[in-house]
Parts: sequence; C-alpha cells; structure tokens
Amino acid sequence: MRHLSKTLSRVIMAVLTIAVIGADQATKAMVRTRIPDRAVIPVMRGFFNLTNAQNSGAVFGLFSESTVWWKTPLLIAISIALLAVVVLLVVRTQNLRWETSVGLALVLGGALSNLFDRMRRGWVEDFLDFHFRSYHWATFNLADSAIVVGTALIVVQVLFAE
Repeated sequence: MRHLSKTLSRVIMAVLTIAVIGADQATKAMVRTRIPDRAVIPVMRGFFNLTNAQNSGAVFGLFSESTVWWKTPLLIAISIALLAVVVLLVVRTQNLRWETSVGLALVLGGALSNLFDRMRRGWVEDFLDFHFRSYHWATFNLADSAIVVGTALIVVQVLFAE
C-alpha cells in the first residue's frame, strides 16, 4: 500500500513537522548557550566542526553580507509565500504517497523553524560545519537539513514513481 489514508497521513505529517521544529529549536538553543559566537569546536578533525554562526541571509548564507533594510522582511515574505504553497498542496491533495507526506512534513518543519527564528531575531542560528580538504560547505542547521532531505524525498518520488 503506497498511499496512506488522508487522516493518518495528516497526523504523521503534523507529528513529524512538530518534531523537526522542536529538535531544531532545541539544538539552536544549546548552541546559543554553550558555544561562544564564531567559536569553532572540532568534532572530527578535518571534516566536521560545531560552530555558532548567525545567518541573516538566505539559504547557505546567500545575501548575509547585505545591509539593505528590506532583506529580512523580504526573506520572511518569501518564506511565508512558499509555506502557503506547501500547506495548500497538502490540503488539496486527497492521497499522498508516504514519501511525499514525509518530505512535505520535513520541508514544512524546517521552513517554519527557520521562519520563526528570522521573525524573532532577524537571523537563524547555523552550527553544523563540514569541510573536506579545500572544500568547505556553508554552515547550516537541522532545519536546513530537514528541508534538503524532504525535498530530496519528494524529487525521488516524482522521478521514480510507478
């Protein structure tokens, strides 16, 4: 059975969305209280650090250096618009495949958690810092991870659906 009942699907989505928000907010709070600003704590030397970086820009730090006054309101407006599209898709779709339900819940939870931070503080807390040799990935957080994994689930389901 590839499709879940509408009620069960929505319950699973709500629980997963709330779990993503809770985990993301909890880890960000731990970082704020335990890691000084811009400190770097090696976890796996040469590969993974924990840090405390405040990202006032978009995903992966895009536009974080911009000082225009309308940056944060614009990012909030775009986030709200995209979240509205996701919610509309969920409400209007009768039967969602499990991959789509989980993917949408991860995207929704991650986006809501980052939006909450941006509205409350004007920035999001990023703390996961991966690098390998000369390659350094942009610092990110659990919400960003949930968005990427959720999007990947949806894309895989769309590309490889029966």
